[in-house]
Amino acid sequence: MAVLVTGSVAVDHIMIFEDHFKNHFVGDKLEKLNVAFHVPSMSKQYGGTGANIAYNLCRLGIEPILLAAVGPDLGAYAAWMDKSGVRRDHLRVLEDEYTAACFITTDQSNNQIISFHPGAMDRAHEARVADVRVPFDAAIVSPNGRQAMLDYSRDLKSRAAGASRDLKSRAAGASRDLKSRAAGAEAGRVPFIFDPGQGLPILDKAALLEALTGATIYIVNEYEWELTREKTGLDEDGIAERVGALIVTRGEDGSMLRRGGLEAGLTLAAARTEIRPVKAEKAVDPTGCGDSYRAGLLYALANRLPLEQGARLGSLMGALKVARQGPQSIELDLAAIRERYRAEYGESF
Repeated sequence: MAVLVTGSVAVDHIMIFEDHFKNHFVGDKLEKLNVAFHVPSMSKQYGGTGANIAYNLCRLGIEPILLAAVGPDLGAYAAWMDKSGVRRDHLRVLEDEYTAACFITTDQSNNQIISFHPGAMDRAHEARVADVRVPFDAAIVSPNGRQAMLDYSRDLKSRAAGASRDLKSRAAGASRDLKSRAAGAEAGRVPFIFDPGQGLPILDKAALLEALTGATIYIVNEYEWELTREKTGLDEDGIAERVGALIVTRGEDGSMLRRGGLEAGLTLAAARTEIRPVKAEKAVDPTGCGDSYRAGLLYALANRLPLEQGARLGSLMGALKVARQGPQSIELDLAAIRERYRAEYGESF
């Protein structure tokens, strides 16, 4: 079973600020901000939303097809991918660009200040969905270069529509079996998640609405949800009617699932469901928790499981991640994760 993962590959420089950011900002001087944070703790971690999701899918026994652009400086990161089970045959190496780099500072309230150099990521659209010749059972469009996010969303929607049209055309005057397959073509399309994340600010209203409309799932965190509403001018109903499902994650407060207006073949037990959070053993590092959550969702999509089950698995993956340093740090295998899920929810997946 395979999942197409589009998104950034980046090297994260993670720094811990041993105080609270709020103690170092003067409210009436923000227009002349000049602040330095002393960060005695720093680590260099392999990250990027696409690569993080791919890593976590490997922990769940799913083969990720990582479609991304990188520079020739990937170096030791490539060896880490090989060791972790992340295939690299769909990475496009751009010789005149650096691999994207992220600089993350986290304070004692788990607030973060992030600076990001996109490098090769800004040309990720040069790695095309059309060049992926292997089958996949689900897909995600995660934060990436602007053109890449738009192209991948269009490609995944047109791929599904094209397959449906072809099957329906062949079904005309054909056997009952083929007609039945044609009738279910839309429901049987490859489901995909549109997850703009940190890339949301670079999408204007028209681009955002084009990209999310027709997605199986639109997922954002609380801040990104407010930004979505501000950019589009639409309320929850207006966004939900354009997608198969809407998910808003709330960190330690869990997540909300809302059934959408698009018939996307999803199984949801209720029109709206609140998913409780999983209590982490300890809070070490929040970086990459959202990517771990998305891996759980993709597992459910690929296996055609109820969406609530995918969100619960995502919550567990996020709790496992926050207890570990670095965005690619969950070392458990599928059997161990299943056991933790059973202990948490009293059911299996």
